[in-house]
Amino acid sequence: MTRVWNRLPAWLDHRRALDGSSIGFVPTMGALHRGHVSLVERCRHENEIVVVSIFVNPAQFNNPNDLARYPRTLDHDVALLTSLGVEEIIVPTAAEMYPEGYRLRIESCGDQGMEAAFRPGFLSGVMTVVLKLLNIVRADRAYFGEKDYQQLRTIQEMAREFFVPTEIVSCPTVREPSGLAESSRNALLSPCSREKAASLFRVLTTAADVSEARAALESEGFQVDYVEERWGRRFVAAFLDGVRLIDNVPLPEQR
Repeated sequence: MTRVWNRLPAWLDHRRALDGSSIGFVPTMGALHRGHVSLVERCRHENEIVVVSIFVNPAQFNNPNDLARYPRTLDHDVALLTSLGVEEIIVPTAAEMYPEGYRLRIESCGDQGMEAAFRPGFLSGVMTVVLKLLNIVRADRAYFGEKDYQQLRTIQEMAREFFVPTEIVSCPTVREPSGLAESSRNALLSPCSREKAASLFRVLTTAADVSEARAALESEGFQVDYVEERWGRRFVAAFLDGVRLIDNVPLPEQR
């Protein structure tokens, strides 16, 4: 039986009844796709109870227009999760998640680059909401995709630094047949743009270096924020027809 929790006090009261069972957690912002399904399926395989949250986190958007455009498909998402046998779906409001507004948040020191440089406040917003969600769910394991690799690493570091007992599980990127990484933002692309967006994966995996990759993407009409290599991977963030897409692949010697 699937239960949908719209109020956190009711969920927290119910959570106490789940003690003694292994709990897996998949945090999402909704607009679910095959990548989310793969996280839920792994979670289902490794835990007795599956909890999924759906919350579009305002604190990680530095552009109000980007927040307004983010796809929201709650009815579809709940139906999909129900079909996958998810027991618990948490759909909190921003007022419940941030009762004091955004007065208190986690900040990271040091040179992070990439998303931190091009989306000020993004990683702080991610760390803050994920820590809140991990405390709300108190799961044994939480599942995150490698498409958002910098985000994944940041969450892993945060969990270690703050002694969070939940294991952070890394899961491979799921791709469309064209190679395009599954993403909720893909829904904002026109059919023509979606076809062109597959160039991200092709260029990342074939370019000799980051300069060649940037030049190739710009020649195909992408507005490139960055192409960088770190942690044994090659990363890209670029706009196509106003939609910001990110991806990453292991470097050739790591594949």
